[in-house]
Amino acid sequence: MYTFLALAPILVVLVLLVIMRLPAKYSMSAAYVVTALLALFVWQASGAQVAAATVNGIIVALTLLFIVFAAILLLNTLKEGGAIVAIRKGFMDISPDRRIQAIIVAWLFCSMVEGSSGFGTPSAIGAPLLLALGFPAMACVMAVLIIQSTPVSFGAVGTPVLLGVWTGISDKQDITQAIAPLTAENYLLQITGNIGLIHALVGFLIPLILSGFLTRFFGAKRSFVEGLKVWPFAIFAGLSFTIPYFLVAKYLGPEFPSLVGGFIGLMIVLPAAKRGFLMPKEIFDFPPRASWDKDWLGTLTEEKFDDTVAPKFSLVRAFSPYLIVIGLLILTRVIAPLKAFLTGNLTTVEFSNLFGTTISSKVQLAYSPGTILIITSLICILLFKMNGRAVKRSWTNSARTMVAAAPALLFSVPMVQVFINSGSAAEVANSLPAMPILLAESAADAFQNAWPLVSPWIGAMGAFIAGSNTVSNMMFSYFQWSTANQIGFDSNLAAQVVALQAVGGAAGNMIAVHNVVAACAVVGMMDKEGYVIRKTLLAMTYYVIQAGLIGMGIIFGQMWWWILAVIWPIAFFGIMALTSKKTPPSLVNKADV
Repeated sequence: MYTFLALAPILVVLVLLVIMRLPAKYSMSAAYVVTALLALFVWQASGAQVAAATVNGIIVALTLLFIVFAAILLLNTLKEGGAIVAIRKGFMDISPDRRIQAIIVAWLFCSMVEGSSGFGTPSAIGAPLLLALGFPAMACVMAVLIIQSTPVSFGAVGTPVLLGVWTGISDKQDITQAIAPLTAENYLLQITGNIGLIHALVGFLIPLILSGFLTRFFGAKRSFVEGLKVWPFAIFAGLSFTIPYFLVAKYLGPEFPSLVGGFIGLMIVLPAAKRGFLMPKEIFDFPPRASWDKDWLGTLTEEKFDDTVAPKFSLVRAFSPYLIVIGLLILTRVIAPLKAFLTGNLTTVEFSNLFGTTISSKVQLAYSPGTILIITSLICILLFKMNGRAVKRSWTNSARTMVAAAPALLFSVPMVQVFINSGSAAEVANSLPAMPILLAESAADAFQNAWPLVSPWIGAMGAFIAGSNTVSNMMFSYFQWSTANQIGFDSNLAAQVVALQAVGGAAGNMIAVHNVVAACAVVGMMDKEGYVIRKTLLAMTYYVIQAGLIGMGIIFGQMWWWILAVIWPIAFFGIMALTSKKTPPSLVNKADV
């Protein structure tokens, strides 16, 4: 009964947001009410605990809105400054094929952004960039969310591992005894290598899945197979990222796999694409805008492009704001004294022990990606010689979009915080663990003999709830290790289970509600979050099932698990191809008929 009740908030979100497709501001407000009532009256959390979690959620939501505003501001600044014309032409010169553009921008460029910053920044930067290239708003969001899988475990210079997994294993006496004579630091490096390997084996197909989803949901033919025609280039791009990514993870640690993988991938794939290497013979483009489904569109102003007019700026100058953003993100995350200052007492506002509870919150605006995006927007005023009216328009339009996005985030993030902090006080008789922990324990009881198959789902559930792989790892890394130990796995196999947790947590970012809300907001597509999750849920399902099969193969060493790991992607592609819709009548070319 308690397991079902703990599952109720997630079911409310799935039913209202994904199945009924209600706007997130309504779905998440209902989920918040259900979660708060369960925490108060079933889990017997105090009113102060629920209030503190709610306030903490509101603070986090406001910091996310700050990033949303800054991301839209950079897009609007590039539009008003005239740089978007040059960026669009530059990508068209590389390839007019939308599948190729999505792979380069979403898979490679956004993976590099994820490696340097994390915390939703790839969506904030990548989705508006794709929108400027002429992608439907919903396609932009889908693309940047699907790639928030493989690079996420090593996002923000390794934070999900260095903070998330480390919190779970560093000071636990039973782990210390089990891994002796290894130190916790060496054990973390072992887990990091495991994470890199599993991600590489699963993630190299993500560019191909992204391409198939693009043609399946946004092509005139609604054909998944049309996306698979780019398979040589897609797999080439997938391996160009995942091979250096794995090698860095195994031999250097968790700080730079995604950053280095994305950079090396771009250095390999961009020149190859310019030379037409492995390019498809047929070019894929979206149908005419007039025939687009209304659900594809956002509220941001449509850009009109005249390709006969030469851009005012070179591609390097036009794209330089993104290079500035990447550079500043790396500097502020890698240079220790600078990072210490930006996250120190002088630049941090902290709210400790809210309402007398152990829940605290802090705001680090100086360290926020939003601040870097705003600084870059200010630099653009000089870089593109913008006048006062253009600057005013960019700031005003950005503020309006942020305000429209606020209701959904101001309900979704507090709901998450109440869910995570729903555990009863220790002095309450028959106290229950917090809802996500109870769900994980119930899963462990039910699936012990096949735990590696289930382990990634626990990680994904944590990320779906918390909107963060880091938080998912903090909640569940020790739980995953303990479960593996109880089953009888030695410390090496337990390290594989913890790696599966981290991989699942990364995949869960594809459907994390407040990630989806924030990504939709930066392209002006509020109230359509459920439509996006219905698509990204499919990609996440591929990811966690494949990770589980590979995990079973590694841990138990049985060949038939590896055979299933080969069969599952083929089956997934086949299912997607067979369930493709027929071409809608409105998109049929009458001349072809």
